[in-house]
Amino acid sequence: LYAHHDVQPPGDPDLWESDPFTAEERNGRLYGRGAADDKAGIMAHIGALRALEDVLGEESGVGVTLFIEGEEEAGSPTFRTFLETYQDLLRADVIVVADSGNWKVGVPALTTSLRGLVDGTVEVQVLDHAVHSGMFGGPVLDAPTLLARLIATFHDDAGDVAIEGLVSSDTAAVEYVEADFREDSSVLDGVQLAGTGSIASRLWTKPALSIIGIDVPTVALSSNTIQPKARAKFSLRLAPGQSPAEAMAAVERHVQSHAPFGAKVTFTPGEQGQAFATDTSAAAARTALWALREAWGGVEPVESGMGGSIPFIADLTELFPSAQILITGVEDPDSRAHSANESLDLGDFRNAVLAEALLLAKLAREGL
Repeated sequence: LYAHHDVQPPGDPDLWESDPFTAEERNGRLYGRGAADDKAGIMAHIGALRALEDVLGEESGVGVTLFIEGEEEAGSPTFRTFLETYQDLLRADVIVVADSGNWKVGVPALTTSLRGLVDGTVEVQVLDHAVHSGMFGGPVLDAPTLLARLIATFHDDAGDVAIEGLVSSDTAAVEYVEADFREDSSVLDGVQLAGTGSIASRLWTKPALSIIGIDVPTVALSSNTIQPKARAKFSLRLAPGQSPAEAMAAVERHVQSHAPFGAKVTFTPGEQGQAFATDTSAAAARTALWALREAWGGVEPVESGMGGSIPFIADLTELFPSAQILITGVEDPDSRAHSANESLDLGDFRNAVLAEALLLAKLAREGL
């Protein structure tokens, strides 16, 4: 049973309605940094084990290893080494990763696919040093402008990723209604959604590229000079079936071939993570879907993809090839993980504990 206790920084405290590190219950939700991602995953495991012991006693008939780490939000840099060192102790038939979410409040989900991830930085340079914009402006465009032109080539006019060589498919079987997506994601009125194909496919089975940071002078420190260089960090989510190494190479080819006005472009690769897909016909997955249905009072669970990435899943798959991996969680579309006012729904949290207890009890009684 896996979960992690580390969290993202709280960010601007003025955006929080309560202290981010003091749990506060409001209107059936529990607020605080890490309430959903992923301290709830830890407590779901502990709650399930307590329930299992209450009902079946100390000798429940199922062997459990509880694995809680504190480096997930930093990319789990020592995770694989730990797995390799203690591989025999950690070997299991079923691995439950409680670090995902449900379809919406009141509707459970089993996460059946994850996108992979590559990131890196792109730097554009046009001058050896900054120069006076009045004396030299005109013949030379500043680096931030050229960086913006390069970034604009990452997507076509419809908003699809325009980098050649990336895997993409419109195969998601679940319907995600546009009105629901707009509400869940807080898209402003009038903003057009990007990309083509179903919304679920755009989230789960197609690549998605975001610029997550830019290094240029701030407005407060700006001056009338032509900036010689500018740098951006990209994050590219990969569809299942995509090789991270091939995706990284595709991004590098793209930025080098689209260097604006002959500017010097430097590409620096960053992290890589493999995509993941679950075999929902496998015994453990069928048992998990049964447990979710029972815990939510007969509500049919959604076999849902997730647009995010959990890179260490690839390590678990490689080092424990015979294990069935189940990805569960307590988040819902309004949990706001990594954002201000992170929270979980207490009713769904109770159901998640019950579902895992039912899963463990059935595995103890019937095995796989």
